[in-house]
Amino acid sequence: MELPRNPTRAVPIGNLIIGDGNPIAVQSMTATKTRDIEATVTQIHSLEVAGADLVRVAVDSPKDVEALIEVRAQTKANLVVDLQENYRLAERIAPHVDKIRYNPGHLYHQERKKPWQEKVKFLAEIAGEFDCAMRVGVNCGSVDPAKVEQYDPEDTISPMLESALDHCELLDSIGFTRFVVSLKDSNPENVIEVNKRFAERRPDVPLHLGVTEAGMPPDGVIKTRIAFEQLISRGIGDTIRVSLTLPNARKGEEIQAGRQILEDIKNGRVRSVVDFNKGQLNIISCPSCSRVENEAFVDLAADVKEMTQYAKKHDITIAVMGCRVNGPGETDHADLGLWCAPRHVNLKRQSVHLGAFKYDEILDKLKTELDALIEEKQKTTSSASP
Repeated sequence: MELPRNPTRAVPIGNLIIGDGNPIAVQSMTATKTRDIEATVTQIHSLEVAGADLVRVAVDSPKDVEALIEVRAQTKANLVVDLQENYRLAERIAPHVDKIRYNPGHLYHQERKKPWQEKVKFLAEIAGEFDCAMRVGVNCGSVDPAKVEQYDPEDTISPMLESALDHCELLDSIGFTRFVVSLKDSNPENVIEVNKRFAERRPDVPLHLGVTEAGMPPDGVIKTRIAFEQLISRGIGDTIRVSLTLPNARKGEEIQAGRQILEDIKNGRVRSVVDFNKGQLNIISCPSCSRVENEAFVDLAADVKEMTQYAKKHDITIAVMGCRVNGPGETDHADLGLWCAPRHVNLKRQSVHLGAFKYDEILDKLKTELDALIEEKQKTTSSASP
């Protein structure tokens, strides 16, 4: 059986074409430090061996750019650069990559007084000059603040959707159509809903699918599978990434999981439900990538999962984030959040910062807060009972 496909336009990326009925591309992201050229090249090659069609590498400084230029010289992979919060780095790195990914929610961090439209026009101009595609990467935890303010705090989908649509409209207006869009959330139900809405409004734009901060296997694979099954079975999606919290040596498992999911959907081996652990403990953690500021983050995520098993029947979300780019904002919606700095871990209760603790202290602090939260929830439940 052939997978149904929406009639999206073709977007060339290196020697690959996304959309227009072409096979769904599977991609991943390096987890090495970009400045470690040898390790980054080795990981790119290992991802290619695993079957990656594209590989994303993050840059956050001029030194990262210099390193990625050398990486480019040592690999022919289709490379995507993640600009993180410094959009102006595009000018230097675009000649050496095949695709530029920017996050609309991060554009306001640099040159705050400059309208986002000017920044996007700059990126499109650079991409056009150096034969690059672009990805408009909208993420639930870092949406443009101006969009968030327009909607009820409980509505996390509309700000993402409207941000993506605004950026598409601007790019179309200046004649740049070589772009794809991603709308990612850690909740597979939200991923399904926002991508369905986008596909209804802009069926021509290729979509990159993913569940951000899906966490560790097997849970992270299951969450991602649920979203992909519901979307790809409807013809939505042109490229995918399975974002898993894994040690560097195991990053190829993201590619293997993605290809297995696609094969299963093609052969009708799908789940019939969207719910995932509703009413139970939900641990989300970001994929291991080059932004991680201490590799102990991966072990910490596994330790958190193990330590919290006693609370698995409680409706509580714990987020474990590996860097300053995603950590502060993407823990706001969790009941308890950890985001890792080089030497300490920040602990939060929703948007309230509870302190910074050493890596060997954080589990005890987390358990104390988790126990207090469970007790509060039980009291609330008891008082609400007739």
